Amino acid sequence: GEFEEGWSKPMSALLGEARAKIDGAYPDCDLEEPKVFRLHRDVRFSADKSPYKTSVSGVIAARKGLKVTAAPAALYVQLGLENIVAGGLYMMDAEQLAKYRAAVLDEARGAELGKIVKGLEKKGFALTAGEALKTAPRGIDPAHPRIELLKKKGLIAVVNEIPIARITSRDFLPWVSTQAKAMAPLVRWLVFATA
Repeated sequence: GEFEEGWSKPMSALLGEARAKIDGAYPDCDLEEPKVFRLHRDVRFSADKSPYKTSVSGVIAARKGLKVTAAPAALYVQLGLENIVAGGLYMMDAEQLAKYRAAVLDEARGAELGKIVKGLEKKGFALTAGEALKTAPRGIDPAHPRIELLKKKGLIAVVNEIPIARITSRDFLPWVSTQAKAMAPLVRWLVFATA
C-alpha cells in the first residue's frame, strides 16, 4: 500500500545503507538487519485510540540474540510529524538497569561513560532517557559525581537539530551516518555494560 511504498520501503533503504556506512564503528559487536516499525499503533492500553502513527520509524540494533526492543539502538530514525534521530537504550529492563548502574559506579567504566557523554553534549546531542528518577537510586550517594547518569532508567543520545531540508535529499544518508558514528561509543558502552 501507500505506507509501504512511500514510507516503509524508503526508511528500510535508508537504514540499510546507513548500516553499511556505520558498521566499521562497531568492530566488536554485530549490527542487526534494520527493522522498520509498523504503522498501526497498539491502542489496547492507550487513551488515544487513533489507529495509525503519524510517522515512520526504524532501528538498527547493536547486539544479536535479544529482542530489538532490548538491544541498544545504533541508530533510531523517526520521520513524520515529529522527526527524531537517536541512539542508545530508551528504557532498560530491571536486569539491564542493575548492570548499567554497576558500570556507572565502577570508577574506570563510569569515567569512560562520563567522557563519552560530555563529548556528545559538546557535539550538540541531548542525553536523555525514557524515564529518570527524581532522587538518587536507593543506596547511592546523592553527591555522586555521576548522579545524573545514575538517575536515568535508560540512556539515549538525541540529535537536537535535524536539518529538515536534508531529509528529502541524498544528503540525509551521509548526515545520518555521521550522527550514528558519533553515537557509536555510547552505544558500544551500553552494549557491553548491559550484556
